[in-house]
Amino acid sequence: MGGAFVAAAFLARLGGRIGLPTIPLFILAGILLGPNTPGFVLLEDPHDLEMLSALGLVLLLFYLGLEFHMDDLKTGGKKMAVAGCAYLALNVGAGLGFGFALGWGTSEALVLAGVLGISSSAIVTKILVDAGRIGNPETKPILGIIVVEDIFLALYLAALQPVISGSESAGETAWQIAKAFGFLLLLAIAARWGTKLIGRLFAIKDDELLVISFLGAAVLVSGIAEQFGVADAIAAFMVGLILGNTANGERIRELVHPLRDAFAAIFFFGFGLSIAPGDLPTVIWPVLIAVLITVVMNVGAGLFTARIYGFGAEPTANVSTTLLARGEFALILATMAAAAGLDERLSPFIAGYVLILAVLAPLVAGRSHWLAKILPGGRNTPGEEAAAIPEPEPANSGR
Repeated sequence: MGGAFVAAAFLARLGGRIGLPTIPLFILAGILLGPNTPGFVLLEDPHDLEMLSALGLVLLLFYLGLEFHMDDLKTGGKKMAVAGCAYLALNVGAGLGFGFALGWGTSEALVLAGVLGISSSAIVTKILVDAGRIGNPETKPILGIIVVEDIFLALYLAALQPVISGSESAGETAWQIAKAFGFLLLLAIAARWGTKLIGRLFAIKDDELLVISFLGAAVLVSGIAEQFGVADAIAAFMVGLILGNTANGERIRELVHPLRDAFAAIFFFGFGLSIAPGDLPTVIWPVLIAVLITVVMNVGAGLFTARIYGFGAEPTANVSTTLLARGEFALILATMAAAAGLDERLSPFIAGYVLILAVLAPLVAGRSHWLAKILPGGRNTPGEEAAAIPEPEPANSGR
């Protein structure tokens, strides 16, 4: 773990000197020091960091929930739902069509629909934080789309597992979906009507006890959510949403910063450990085609979202580029596909596709003004200086 922190910090500092974002550099550190790359191997088994990586994802989404206010859901819930469903329809639909076009099989096509269709909540969150865009008007619909994606993800995983494994009945599938939906409904009820009661429980003056309390709540609820077939990410988001609307919401935001930054680095480092660069040449052309499809679909989804919200070219470009990354969910699908004995080309394809977009998304998000110039109304966008990613603020700045 110490080696992972040091390696990630070293590469990130080097990259910072030439203006590179931290995410691809954390991933690169994992690739270089992982078991799939010649040379010094820091960790033989990527699963050794699995729990720490999971904690990084939970803290990233918990922080995202803290920044998301109930008033945003009350005033813009319908628009967010429409934007999220449109995003899924475009990207999941394109992924399914691409999967069938490859001819690898029906189960493989269903897996690829999820791989191409769902953004990486962790990378999207990190981009928003690093870019200083949490307060931007287009960030609310981006977060809304992420929430819709995570809800879809919970139901999709519950339905996909028996389909690709062929081991469970339709009744068992329906039961898994019902459990996931029921738990999500319970969290939504707590967020809507339980904030005052929960606020009293977290009315803690001592910082040490407050950290232990909110960290315990986020991790415990995320763990319980997994038992119900709900992604730990959406559960952590909901806990953050609830606590962010209590009287101590601002204090919690400040206290979670260093935890979020530290364990997010481990999450991306662990992501890099799982990538085998040597397998990529066998599927390079399908990977490049899939990346192009994803870019086109994201621009289309950005334009649709802009139409709903009345955004100009620059916010539209920010929506399109910020949601481009694919990550943790795709890797979960790769694991499921391997366990089910599906086409062996799926694993290197998913690894290559995710790696390219994980590196590409932060880079293009920081230069979204280039895309804005060619979108409708792009000639009126501000200069490049306003769109460039600034240096990340210190962890305790309380953005």
